[in-house]
Amino acid sequence: MLQQQTEETYQLPRIGSPAPDFTATTTHGDISLDDYKGKWFVLFSHPADFTPVCTTEFVAFQEIYPELRKLDVELIGLSIDSVSSHLAWVRNIEQNFNTEIEFPVIADLDRKVATRYGMIMPEESQTETSRAVFVVDDKQVIRAVIYYPLTTGRNMNEIRRLVTALKTTDQHGAPTPANWEPGDKVLVSPPKTKEKMKEREKEEGLECIDWYLCKKELND
Repeated sequence: MLQQQTEETYQLPRIGSPAPDFTATTTHGDISLDDYKGKWFVLFSHPADFTPVCTTEFVAFQEIYPELRKLDVELIGLSIDSVSSHLAWVRNIEQNFNTEIEFPVIADLDRKVATRYGMIMPEESQTETSRAVFVVDDKQVIRAVIYYPLTTGRNMNEIRRLVTALKTTDQHGAPTPANWEPGDKVLVSPPKTKEKMKEREKEEGLECIDWYLCKKELND
């Protein structure tokens, strides 16, 4: 029974599942999942305030925040530190790095949000939240999950690229290849019948390596 409870406590929400509900206190006041209905957002956790890796990450997250907002994507940070600690830390970042942190940071002292999102990895730390990233779409469905260990800072370009790729696929119905960047060609889903495979050979505007692997330009 104890083992089952532990597994449920740290269960990781899966891609395609509904985002776990939450209400939390942040540096911008109280927020809830309902506040983000109809919006995309990125929710990320960090181990602790006033730590070297986390500080560099917050500066970097703020740098991509304007780009995310242009994509109509919001950003939310989280750790188990208090609001007072968060406020002091973001002020310290502003003073030392000339960077104002414009997104809210959840003070998850009771670890309720971290527990619901599976942000605590007990094998790595029983208390600190890991470096988790959840991309949630406008229907409040989890679209992507990324985890980094406590020792390794995240790649902001990849987070930006990931969000852009997800939204591009939603808009155009086309998957994206490895290392895809905005402006690159997207993939065309392979045909599922022999007849469609023959039609593919005559289709114009495609760059095909073989019948199952074709790319095309996006027509915005």
